Amino acid sequence: MITSRRGVLLGSIALGASALTRTSFAQDVWPSKPIRFISAGAPGGGSDIFVRVLESRLKEKLGQSLFIENHPGAGGMTAAAVANSARPDGYTFFISNVATNGIGVSLYRKPTFDPKKDLPPVGRIATFSNALAIRADKGINSLSDLTAYLRANPKAGFFGSAGSGTSSHLSSLLYGQRIGVELTHVPYKGTAANLNALLGGEVLFSIDNLPLYTQHVKAGTLKLLAVTRAVRSPSNPEVPTMQESGIRDFDISSWYGISAATGTPQAIVDRMGQEIVSALADPDVIAKIRAIGADPAPLGPQAYAAFINAEIQKWAPLVKASNAIVD
Repeated sequence: MITSRRGVLLGSIALGASALTRTSFAQDVWPSKPIRFISAGAPGGGSDIFVRVLESRLKEKLGQSLFIENHPGAGGMTAAAVANSARPDGYTFFISNVATNGIGVSLYRKPTFDPKKDLPPVGRIATFSNALAIRADKGINSLSDLTAYLRANPKAGFFGSAGSGTSSHLSSLLYGQRIGVELTHVPYKGTAANLNALLGGEVLFSIDNLPLYTQHVKAGTLKLLAVTRAVRSPSNPEVPTMQESGIRDFDISSWYGISAATGTPQAIVDRMGQEIVSALADPDVIAKIRAIGADPAPLGPQAYAAFINAEIQKWAPLVKASNAIVD
């Protein structure tokens, strides 16, 4: 049987139109099933907190439930690798943060993803200060007290972190460098595990995400000695900054946002970004974020990508100075 060029052409057009229709239809009905969020922390950690704050609003707008899948370890790189290798069908997102997307590219000689081309940014959720916390029963009431204690007892200088290369790790290293004491790092798998270690007395102090400590400070079990930003936190205005407490050139903040699995269609990235930014304008969501010591900081996909690039440039010299490069 001989097929004419015209027949082949018409058949190709029909097939192309059919494929385009299927693609358009697939995107038009998104989402049609629950959406997975990959978290770099243990259950109940900082990553989970901010998704939970947005959960009801996103569920209402998208018509689907959300679930968090936790993959702690390697300063967030384990979770990033899971998200990077996921099917790019619009149902897997990554809870991006300063450790994975800002610090990791400089910290690891062989990172599991390249934040400049993988895991496309969807939207920034919040920014906040880290804070130095210590158990309230230690009898140390100020950062000056802690500094004096560490200089007199350097072997007692055990600090916990959410993992090697996280902002909690580098913040504490920087503090030790500033006061001239070689502190001992004890890394944990995520912010929740780091918090439990501090509460259990496994480490002397920890510098980690301020929202993580809020309920324990209110309960009287932990005490905040300083925040790491150059300005005081609106949620804890009574807590001085590291700089006010005599630690020069100390200005570190953290952030969380959402990125998509590598290869996710741009239309889905834009839609999810739009819903995140919209949710962060809701007074109830704003109040919940501020109640845990953070500031709503909505950015859409393009602005969030530019912000991450700026963070990579900011952290690179700090990572290099810390001598914490991981093979």
